[in-house]
Amino acid sequence: MVRQAPRQGPLDVTILLLPESSIMSLASVLDPMRAANRVMPEPVFRWTILSPGGKPVVLTCGVEIRVDGSFDDAMSGDALLVIAGFNQDRHANRSFISRLKKVTRRFGIVAGIESGCWLLARSGLLDGRDATAHWEELEDFAAAFPALNVRADRFVTDGPLWTSGGASPTFDMMLHLVRERFGSAVALDVASVFVYDETHAATDAQPLVSLGRLAEHQPDLAAAIRLMERTIDRPLTIAALARRLGFSTRKLETLFAGGLGIGPGKYYLRLRLTAAQRLVRDTPLSMQEVALRSGFDSLSAFSRAFRNHFGASPLKLRTEMRLKG
Repeated sequence: MVRQAPRQGPLDVTILLLPESSIMSLASVLDPMRAANRVMPEPVFRWTILSPGGKPVVLTCGVEIRVDGSFDDAMSGDALLVIAGFNQDRHANRSFISRLKKVTRRFGIVAGIESGCWLLARSGLLDGRDATAHWEELEDFAAAFPALNVRADRFVTDGPLWTSGGASPTFDMMLHLVRERFGSAVALDVASVFVYDETHAATDAQPLVSLGRLAEHQPDLAAAIRLMERTIDRPLTIAALARRLGFSTRKLETLFAGGLGIGPGKYYLRLRLTAAQRLVRDTPLSMQEVALRSGFDSLSAFSRAFRNHFGASPLKLRTEMRLKG
């Protein structure tokens, strides 16, 4: 049932923004609130942006965000939204985690957005609860916090503790907040401001590939891509893929040639290498582990395929990323 309890004044939201966050995650939090204020007779959201030390925050795209103050022990409000991205452990020390655990008692909702879920988990707030993370980190997140029930959903709400798996799921989560507090009609109005079709439920699985309209217009091709996603670490032969889908090999080849201009084998390899690139770039996993997770039994075969596709070895890419960082 949609809860529409009367309120006095706007919903007070505190956004705790960490360096190296995504501008899309920040926008997915801010713009639905801005739009809700626009479509309602009176403002229904009031927000403040804070950073760990009160200094401007530089996002992954290089944009610097001015903040309203510093994260301190006096915080309180209706909702605390913690946005983090790369290197969250570097930007949130033990003192930060202790303060986070303390202040969350004074908020009705506490949400971890993208890597913000790691901060909530590190504080112990998510122990025994359902939670999600970005699909790239789900396996590592579950291994790091065995006391959690980690789900591959777009976003998860477990009582007052919410987690979101990425920028687009965060937009869905904010629409859920609008719907819960102010009604479905307002949520539809907010979605319409952005010409956004509310087609996703919270429990929809996070995709590796965002198919967009492809799923509607070419469902057989979309089904093939989804099967490839699920088998990246244990790739099937093209004949086996076709059998699992109930197609002939010829039909599968025709689907990919007509829909993507590439053969299914080449697309499958590209999908695996793209997943591997993210692991090389964004995790400390060994190259052997990256190779295994992307479906290569041989480290030399993995390195060769990676170099052919990206023009550099995985080790060179990681070294360059560390120098930039």
